[in-house]
Amino acid sequence: MSARVYECLKYIGEKIIENREYLTNLDREIGDADHGVNMARGYTAVIEKADTDNPDIGGILKKAGMTLLSTVGGASGPLYGTAYMEAAKVLAGKESITEEDFGKALESAIAGIQKRGKSVKGEKTMLDALIPAFDAYTQRIAEGGGLTDGLECACKAAEEGVEYTKTIAATKGRASYLGERSIGHQDPGATSAMITLKAIRDFIKG
Repeated sequence: MSARVYECLKYIGEKIIENREYLTNLDREIGDADHGVNMARGYTAVIEKADTDNPDIGGILKKAGMTLLSTVGGASGPLYGTAYMEAAKVLAGKESITEEDFGKALESAIAGIQKRGKSVKGEKTMLDALIPAFDAYTQRIAEGGGLTDGLECACKAAEEGVEYTKTIAATKGRASYLGERSIGHQDPGATSAMITLKAIRDFIKG
């Protein structure tokens, strides 16, 4: 299972790297024009430094989080790094992941992002994709759906969350300097969060 987790991280990284220019262009409109570049650099390091022989899924995710924290610039490094490290706490000592485990890990990751970024839903951040995704996921699992079903619902909700960011003004980060002028622009952090969830879904389906 640990090898599968590494392969999933690698697949996420490949999708982020593939969308490097897209994410950077989104960030150019309301930020520092470096989100895609920074995220791609971080995931390149994650792929290179991952402990593929570690049977502990939590240990693998902790290493990924620490790597992102140390290599990704801007606000994204601390936020994504924290997300992985908080998820790692939930999955510490585990060699497999159930539907419930994934939900708890995602919940913990979101809580870590909220605490680290001192942010809530509705401020034009990655939380506008992640919180609706978590809600949709947990609802589908409660209805009896499996991991793939839950992730399908999560990805749809994340897409809707990304669209929602176009309709609101940013109140956090560099984009907040633009105030009302940030309305109409898609949040790059929410977009990279959506890409991450879709990569997880596609990897598991594949």
